[in-house]
Amino acid sequence: MHKLSFILCLLICVSSCKSSKKTTTYRKSNNVTVSPTNSIKTDRSEDNALLAPKSNAELKSLGIEISDYAKQFEGVRYKYGGTTTKGMDCSGLVYETFKAYDINLPRVSRDMALEGLKVNIDDVKVGDLLFFQTNPKRKTINHVGLVVASSTGNVEFIHSTTSKGVITSSLAERYWYYSFKEARRIL
Repeated sequence: MHKLSFILCLLICVSSCKSSKKTTTYRKSNNVTVSPTNSIKTDRSEDNALLAPKSNAELKSLGIEISDYAKQFEGVRYKYGGTTTKGMDCSGLVYETFKAYDINLPRVSRDMALEGLKVNIDDVKVGDLLFFQTNPKRKTINHVGLVVASSTGNVEFIHSTTSKGVITSSLAERYWYYSFKEARRIL
């Protein structure tokens, strides 16, 4: 146990000596590792076996951490193009939340909808993204939310709306139910 702690401390020291921060844009990835700094990186080598997730529970835990981080923005007013506590839009909320975990996503919701893996709505988990088409005249995704709770028949997500700012809503609400287009998993 002490040897494992020493190795982990050594890895933390070695990895923190880098002069620049490396981030990765995610598309489809099979091997994901969680680093000691709570960032996720794609790693195709077996060298970092100590840092590899041991189970789906660890990825689930990261999804919960990410959703909890997003919840701190509840009540922030809406601001088109905003990414701060002075105001943020829907994609700004998601962008900044994932950025806090060193996960780079595109800044616009329609581009975010091209990332990760498409997931059936019945299989969504906390940390997944929901995409919406709220303008019936335009056939493009223009809204995104982050799943904060999911149980059979009920999906809740945090997002930023023009009228109420950052709030948590349910996919069971008529407006969101009919505007929903797809769910995607980044983690």
